[in-house]
Amino acid sequence: MLSFPSSKSCPIAKPVPQHLRSSLLDSFCGSKSLSFNPQTGFNLRPKSLQIKAMEASLDYHFGTQLQTHIKTPTSLKIAIIGFGNVGQFLAKTFVSQGHTVLAHSRSDNSDTAAKLGVSFFSDPHDLCEEHPEVVKEFPRSLFLEILPEEFDILCTHPMFGPERGKKGWAGLPFMYDKVRIGNDDIRISRCGRFLDVFAREGCRMVEMSCADHDKYAAESQFITHAMGRILERFGLESSSINTKGYETLLKLVENTAKDSFDLYYGLFMYNSNAMEQLEKLKLAFQSLKRELSGNLQSLYSRQLFEDEGE
Repeated sequence: MLSFPSSKSCPIAKPVPQHLRSSLLDSFCGSKSLSFNPQTGFNLRPKSLQIKAMEASLDYHFGTQLQTHIKTPTSLKIAIIGFGNVGQFLAKTFVSQGHTVLAHSRSDNSDTAAKLGVSFFSDPHDLCEEHPEVVKEFPRSLFLEILPEEFDILCTHPMFGPERGKKGWAGLPFMYDKVRIGNDDIRISRCGRFLDVFAREGCRMVEMSCADHDKYAAESQFITHAMGRILERFGLESSSINTKGYETLLKLVENTAKDSFDLYYGLFMYNSNAMEQLEKLKLAFQSLKRELSGNLQSLYSRQLFEDEGE
């Protein structure tokens, strides 16, 4: 998901010539956003962070933003909150396309960030001072609750990760929902530029509501991770006579085990459909057991009657 402020209602720290204000104000009047992630828990209160991020605009140098915009009119300044495997995976492509990438996470990933050409910030408030145009990843409901109307909100989800996308993103699905995008050309263009990051890599662009996404994701992504973790705890072992189907199960365990439990917990915690899927999984297992037991009981009964007949 991403959010960026509109180009209206932002104070400019230094005076701008009157003849430039009308034509340039909409284009270069600030680009801040919030930078906290409730899934990773920075132990910061959202309201105080919101104020801190907004106050950053007071010190923003108009000339610097103008100069940057003129040099790279199609580039974005993207902040990634939670710089784990997936964040690093996305950052590589963002950087390769010429975008400026900032990152923050609870763990110190500064060395990895430096190798990728990403600026790492241990303090999220310092990241806000850099005025990112795009901030990933927050839930839609929190965006709508916290962000004022002048902030645009575009919710996104690449339906692939480092393993599936390591050989390229061509044909892989990318979901997005334009939750709240302003009507003026600048705001529409900025949204389009971010989506173009994924379109340029050949992703299959799928526009879908967050509600539908959560429903489908619970049925596919969450249940896939659940089965992988169940089988991991089951203790599957490879052998010299593995069948193709068994190899698929081993691969599922391998892929899900690479992800942190926090990721799986996030899929459960922030998707209201996840509990329903767990309940359906339990009922399906019970149904299968009953069917097996029923067949076994039927077989036993037939054998019993046959023995009595003799």
